[in-house]
Amino acid sequence: ICIFHGLYAEEKLVGNLANMSTSEWIKAIQKMPENMKKKREIRNKVLKEVTEKSRQGRAQLSCVTQCLQGPALSFRRFGNSLAEYFHLLQFWHRTLKIIGAEFGTSVLSYFIFLKWLLTFNLFSFLINFSFITIPQFFAAEPNNVSFTGLELFTGAGYFHQTVLYYGFYTNATISKVKNGPSYNMQLAYIFTVAIYFAICFLILLLSMAKSFCRNFINPQTYSGNASRLLCTWDFNITNEKAVKLKQKNLSTQIKEDLMEVNREVLHLSVKERLVRIVIHLVSWAVSLGTAVAACAGVYFLSINNAKLFVEGHKNNLETQAAMLVLPVVTSLLNTFVPFFYSWLGHLERFQTPGHHIYVTITRNIILKISIVGILCYYWLNIVAAPQSQCWETLVGQDIYRLVLVDFIFCLLASFFGEFLRRIIGTTACVSWGPPEFDIGRNVLELIYAQTLTWIGILFSPLLPGIQMISFSIVFYVKKVSMMMNCQPPRKAWRTAQMTTSFLFLLFFPSFVGVLSVVAVTIWRLKPSEDCGPFRGLSSMFAAVSNWIKTLEGYTTSKWVVWIYYNLITSELFFFVLSALVLIITYIYWQIIEGRKTMTRLLHKQIIN
Repeated sequence: ICIFHGLYAEEKLVGNLANMSTSEWIKAIQKMPENMKKKREIRNKVLKEVTEKSRQGRAQLSCVTQCLQGPALSFRRFGNSLAEYFHLLQFWHRTLKIIGAEFGTSVLSYFIFLKWLLTFNLFSFLINFSFITIPQFFAAEPNNVSFTGLELFTGAGYFHQTVLYYGFYTNATISKVKNGPSYNMQLAYIFTVAIYFAICFLILLLSMAKSFCRNFINPQTYSGNASRLLCTWDFNITNEKAVKLKQKNLSTQIKEDLMEVNREVLHLSVKERLVRIVIHLVSWAVSLGTAVAACAGVYFLSINNAKLFVEGHKNNLETQAAMLVLPVVTSLLNTFVPFFYSWLGHLERFQTPGHHIYVTITRNIILKISIVGILCYYWLNIVAAPQSQCWETLVGQDIYRLVLVDFIFCLLASFFGEFLRRIIGTTACVSWGPPEFDIGRNVLELIYAQTLTWIGILFSPLLPGIQMISFSIVFYVKKVSMMMNCQPPRKAWRTAQMTTSFLFLLFFPSFVGVLSVVAVTIWRLKPSEDCGPFRGLSSMFAAVSNWIKTLEGYTTSKWVVWIYYNLITSELFFFVLSALVLIITYIYWQIIEGRKTMTRLLHKQIIN
């Protein structure tokens, strides 16, 4: 009797829902106190009931309505199915869940950031390949240089006359059909790069805002562990492995929250505080001195590297091997100095792992950005000085070598820094134990690599594709190395704001610095006379100026000319725009702080 009563009640419920509008019965099902599996069953029965009723009344509908009814229903079903299975299309979805369950959100934030950079470089590669490289194929000349294999490491030789570098691209207007549509390579090159950086700017701002809102403003950030424990379980999970993974993930998150709440406050004497301050000051002095020494070494090596260009840029084995000295030494410094910084951080004995990571990141960003600044000075003031050779291609080759050698050293660091460290910590020095995953050092490796890619886009348009491949390999190598060699953090700690910090560091100083370098290159430096799409011009931006002059004779293009003279070349416009951005940022920040304060007060009232 109970079974029949339950079936009758469910049948009656389905009938009542079928009589509602689509939005009403969807909301009604969402509010039901049932698990996801039961809700899906009810939804499918309602859809079936609605379909049968529509078939019964189809004879009364007009011909046009009958034609539209079927596709609309099919589209609705397709949308529901797509929404259910869309999460399966996400890259490494299960892998990220396993990492979060085993090592916590602090380590997970690194792999989320790496995945974000990978998709970012995929987008960059598609833009450059579509609007710059594909048109060049129609005007490309055959490459008569033989391939030896050494080019994979040096970037010279055979690659010198390919679409990989700036110097190979033509300055002509491409047209495959006589009197047909043409493609201006000069405008395509500069506008593609400019629009790409504008899109990058917007994506970074939106990503930072979204991450900030999710991690700093979202009321769920301040919700208690009771709501996490009672309200976040998905009753549709039935697989045993998935259940254990979800349990472990929730357990790790609750441990992190409890560690944040129960954080001990050290009560130190005056003498102990003075000792700590002295240790911090000495560590900072040593780290800054190390960064200065590293920059000096890179500068003198770059001067010697420039002599190879001046002496004729020969393609023999000895010259090409000498070209690798600068990227190898730079990568050695970028690999071993961060290990030294991590050791300094352990000596300082910070109260929380978060303080240790942020200090290590700050020291590493000073080191890496300083080295990149020295290299940019070398490229723009020394390599670009001789006008007799294609200096843009030489810069592109230098950046290619830096990216490749940095990728190799990144893989070697996983072996020597984690595998050998685990062997030593489990055999020779058992008290050390297996190593922890160094978030600060690994994040700065990604930011450094992405900074080189952004700088190199102007000189090597296909560099994002190379970086995309390297990031994919790094993801799997780091994941396997971490699972086999590293242990979870000894102190569980919540790091909801870590991803926001990574994006901010990627934006400033990395992206802002790259914009400055690209702007100087486009507006100030004279292009090479014998290669590239801007050969013979006083600057790369002169291509835009010449194009505007041709548009002045067309009445339909007056608005483009007005925008150029009154906005693009107007200092007042950029001054007003900068002032508006600062004002809007200040107002937005005040709104965020107000909402954040109200959320905390509301949370305290709920607790009380």
